[in-house]
Amino acid sequence: MSREVAKTAAREAARDTARPADSEKITINLGPIDLGQIDLLVSEGFYANRSDLIRTAIRNQLQAHADVVRQTVARRSLVLGMHHYTRADLERARDAGERLQIQVLGLASIAHDVPPELALDTIESIVVLGALHASSAVKTALAGRIQ
Repeated sequence: MSREVAKTAAREAARDTARPADSEKITINLGPIDLGQIDLLVSEGFYANRSDLIRTAIRNQLQAHADVVRQTVARRSLVLGMHHYTRADLERARDAGERLQIQVLGLASIAHDVPPELALDTIESIVVLGALHASSAVKTALAGRIQ
C-alpha cells in the first residue's frame, strides 16, 4: 500500500470514529459472505469504508419507504426531526396546567438543568422513535412513562 493511500485510509478511519453530536452509534451482525462483499466493494473504491456503504444502504431503504414514513408520522401525530424541551418550556407547561405527551421521530432532548420533579409534573408520556437525550436522573424518574 502506498503512503498516500495509507494516509487517506487513516483520515477516513478518523472521520468515521468522530461521531457528530446528533448521531447515534448502532451495532449490527453480518454474516461472513455479506461482510466479504462489503469489503470487496470498499476495496474496489465504490465506498470509502464499511460505514459509508451501510449508511448509503440505510438511506436508500429509507428513501424507498419515504411515503409510508410520511403517512405514519401524520397518522401518529409525531414531531419529525429534533425537538428540545428547555426548563422554561416545562415551567410554562406546569404553570398552564398542561401535561405533555412527547411524540418524536428523530431526536427528543430534555435540557440537563431540568430537575426530575419538574419532568414528572409536566411530562405524561414519551414516545421517541430515534434517540432521547436527557439527564440520567430525568430518564430514571420518567422510566415508567417512556415507551
